[in-house]
Amino acid sequence: MERQLLLLLVLLSCSLSTSSYNVPAIFTFGDSIVDAGNNHFNKNCTVQADFPPYGSNFFHHPTGRFTNGRTVVDFISQHLGIEFQTPYLEARLAIMNGSRRNYPSNGINFASAGSGVLHQTNLDSGVIPIQDQLQQFQTLVQQKQIDKNLLNTSLFFFESGSNDIFNYFLPFSAPTLDPDAYVKAMLREVENLLGSIYRLGGRRIAVFSLGPVGCVPARVLLPKAPVDKCFGRMNVMVKKYNKGLESLVREMPIRYPGAVAVYGAVYDAVQRYRAIPARYGFTDLMGACCGDGPLRGSLQCGKEGYKICPNPETYLFWDYFHPTERTYKLISKVLWGGKNSAIRPFNLQTLASMV
Repeated sequence: MERQLLLLLVLLSCSLSTSSYNVPAIFTFGDSIVDAGNNHFNKNCTVQADFPPYGSNFFHHPTGRFTNGRTVVDFISQHLGIEFQTPYLEARLAIMNGSRRNYPSNGINFASAGSGVLHQTNLDSGVIPIQDQLQQFQTLVQQKQIDKNLLNTSLFFFESGSNDIFNYFLPFSAPTLDPDAYVKAMLREVENLLGSIYRLGGRRIAVFSLGPVGCVPARVLLPKAPVDKCFGRMNVMVKKYNKGLESLVREMPIRYPGAVAVYGAVYDAVQRYRAIPARYGFTDLMGACCGDGPLRGSLQCGKEGYKICPNPETYLFWDYFHPTERTYKLISKVLWGGKNSAIRPFNLQTLASMV
């Protein structure tokens, strides 16, 4: 009898563990922080990471991800127990050439490295603006190439804005708006984009804040940015934008019946790693593992003449703009199971457990 009871408890725990997350798919919109390789399939795009040593520490080959391995979206997929999402342009090409019949049922990654929330951001580099990413998604929904029933239980990830703010400080594109007006213009776009996700069927939406963009090694490319510390003026804009993002997230359940939205405070998480690096295993917070020039921030990783560190695990940044896989793993951990200080009003594990 006791043995039968023990077996029943084991079976029950297995049943609970396999059915605890009612999330079949993730749909992702954004920039290089979450891009799974769309730009590789966009031959007009000059913003690329489809060459070594990108991807070297996990996939062991370049995938188009702007890091040495997995991104936050990949880690969250692993937490959910679903496969990594295919880039939209890769899936579309496979359908067009007949190598696959349907779009994947575990979600699609629409993100394009270099894009911003403002439509014109890096448009001359051939990136896919986030407005166009939403249009691609809308077309699939309207053509019934995505099951509408799938959307109600899927997670929708939104992360964008760092390229807009970095470009604000570029010397050859003098801004026409003051910093506050520029951030407000960005937030108006985000408000429209989140509304579009809801109208197309998204109900569980996670909006990720920007990290401290003023700390990226590529700041050495900007004429007035310091090398020995973060670029304060840029981070002031980032924090204002993040504050506005959180306000939009708080308003979503009120404005959109049935929507559940969470705000991932990525900025705060990264600043914790910077404040007590030894606790998280970091020995270099300022420079990139891969690149060249001051902070290895003036040459993209993989370009002729680049240098690479022996142990990316100890670096916060992989290349001149992007975190290492280890940094992404730490961020994903607090987004998945973290407290209110990291993600609010609750974490992604709670969001994924909702029926």
